[in-house]
Amino acid sequence: MITGQQQTATVLVADASRTVQRYQGEVVYIYAYNVAHEMTREPLTKVFGQPVAQFGVDADKRSPKRFLFYKPQMVRLPQIERVGPRGKVRIERTIKLLPIGAISITVRVPFDVSSLRDLVAYHDLQFEHSSLHQEVMRLAEEVVAELKSHYIRPHPQLLEEEAYTVFCIAAPLLSATGSIVPAESWFHAHRREIAALLTQEPDVTRLSKQEADESTARYLSYYDNDLVVIDWDAALIVDEPRDFDETLYIMELANLQLAELEAYDRLLDGTLERSYRDLGEHPLRSRADVLRELREIRIDLARFNDELSNITKFFGDWHLARIYEKIASRFHLGDWHRTIEGKLRTLDDLYQMLRHEQTNHLMVILEATIVLLFVIDLVVLLLRLK
Repeated sequence: MITGQQQTATVLVADASRTVQRYQGEVVYIYAYNVAHEMTREPLTKVFGQPVAQFGVDADKRSPKRFLFYKPQMVRLPQIERVGPRGKVRIERTIKLLPIGAISITVRVPFDVSSLRDLVAYHDLQFEHSSLHQEVMRLAEEVVAELKSHYIRPHPQLLEEEAYTVFCIAAPLLSATGSIVPAESWFHAHRREIAALLTQEPDVTRLSKQEADESTARYLSYYDNDLVVIDWDAALIVDEPRDFDETLYIMELANLQLAELEAYDRLLDGTLERSYRDLGEHPLRSRADVLRELREIRIDLARFNDELSNITKFFGDWHLARIYEKIASRFHLGDWHRTIEGKLRTLDDLYQMLRHEQTNHLMVILEATIVLLFVIDLVVLLLRLK
């Protein structure tokens, strides 16, 4: 018979086998900016004096034979040193340049903590004399100024960024006894703490079970030692450090797609609003201008859809595609696409209506001209008879 003391000892051993002593890894901050209408196809060699390379990903999990990824131009900047929440850290910064007039900046900050609660402070990272957000904004402005000649119709001011934070914990997770903790078992044992980290909640006890379950509902695991948990503003990756990049790139593309969809939604709103206003205030004078603007925006959006499809294209049923599916669902990218498609239909209806009205107007002019010519011929004939 098992005594109460034996049961207690068994529970303590089980808890110890799931308790991780330390967490090491890096926090990766992803910032996407829409800075121009598009970028020229002229290849770049250097930015800020650093060589421009082509980004690449090596997938080690099951993938199709034709491993196809969009490979943007990328610049790695020299590391800088800052004083963060836990002392001095060396920060890595990377810039990716995309032909759709967007830039993506990633910042990597290493950490070594004893609990997930210690990572909450990394959400809004503050340095000794500035914040990470301020430094990234300055860097984005410098990139636009540096590449101004390569951008077509750059925005006069830097638009609001789309930011995403990813906590990358190095695997394998080791327990107090030195044994390896399976990532999925650790997830279920620390689900509330993970939810608190992703939602930036410093007090774990305040978080309800419903919120904890909802915030961590989208998770995936491929091997025993890896895990991905996706939420709206942040995500958690547990994996071997050499495998971080492939998952991070998928998240970066989804974040970039969200930023571009938001930018084009604003563009469509502005175009439709101007069209309605011009037609209402100047019904005769503005029709040609409105038609020209609508025609240009239709061409631009067709090009945008092609470019965006190319950089977020995935082939095969594999782990990275599943991650993209989860994060696309979390970002409501499908809803954004449907919203934009609805506005495009409205724009197209308006364009067709104006074209039809313009055609009718021309037909009336032609008919009037024919009648006028007939009258002139008749008058000339009568004058000759006299």
